[in-house]
Amino acid sequence: MVQFTRSNDAFEAARPMLTGLAYRILGSMAEAEDVVQDTYLSWMAAARSGIERPSSWLATVCTRKAIDSLRSAHHARTNYVGTWLPEPIHTRVLETPESELALSQNVTTAFLLVLERLAPKERAAFLLRDVFAMDYAELAEGLRISEAACRKLVSRARANLRKSQSAHSVPLDRQDELVTAFKTAIVEGSVAQLTDLLASDATLSADSGGKVTAIRQTLEGADAVLSFIARVLSPAWQNLEVFTSELNARRALVAREAGRTVAVVSFDYDKDLKASRIYIVRNPDKLARVGTA
Repeated sequence: MVQFTRSNDAFEAARPMLTGLAYRILGSMAEAEDVVQDTYLSWMAAARSGIERPSSWLATVCTRKAIDSLRSAHHARTNYVGTWLPEPIHTRVLETPESELALSQNVTTAFLLVLERLAPKERAAFLLRDVFAMDYAELAEGLRISEAACRKLVSRARANLRKSQSAHSVPLDRQDELVTAFKTAIVEGSVAQLTDLLASDATLSADSGGKVTAIRQTLEGADAVLSFIARVLSPAWQNLEVFTSELNARRALVAREAGRTVAVVSFDYDKDLKASRIYIVRNPDKLARVGTA
């Protein structure tokens, strides 16, 4: 049995928060885990007796390392084959003692995609301030900029998020209705139930990373999306096991073949609670945790 020292106890208590922070910044749990491990090594090497607030110190170090990792990943994502989507994660993986952090809108696929369009420091400043409630003095120290600059970063991020993100909540029964209709369309090849649940300007995009078969261009418009589901997706997925799961705080569909997860389908909604965005993750590197969680 592992015996924890007080310093280990402090890190382990902060680990869920650090993992959630790094995942939100990076959109990848594999990269987030690497950042958290690097943060642990820095923690063990630090003069911990002089650290008054371990959680703030750890969040600051984790943020810096996540920003460095994000900058390193930028080139790879720029040259990514097809559409890049965040790694889908079971909501419970991100749970913390403050459960609202995991269950709120800030882990949905749509939200993470909006964050992806923000500059690294802008993204980090917003998350630390609005999601993890860090005060501006600590934030400025962590990002190594002035408090005034921090306030500008957070303000700009909020403005961008308001323009781009559907921040409204979606009742579970509405999510279940859509997921059931999509599953019916896959299993039976009938899109009748799904038609009225899609926004007229709905889009569908898929992330394969060039490693498996998937569309590389985003489909635009309900007609194009419905045609693709009925003529391509349904025949291709006929022999897959398709079931509902909760991923990134939303109902989603998971498709498996021979016990292995091969696709995850998630959704975003407009103000009328119709599906406005459909995201399909097919990249096997991003599906391993969905299969084992």
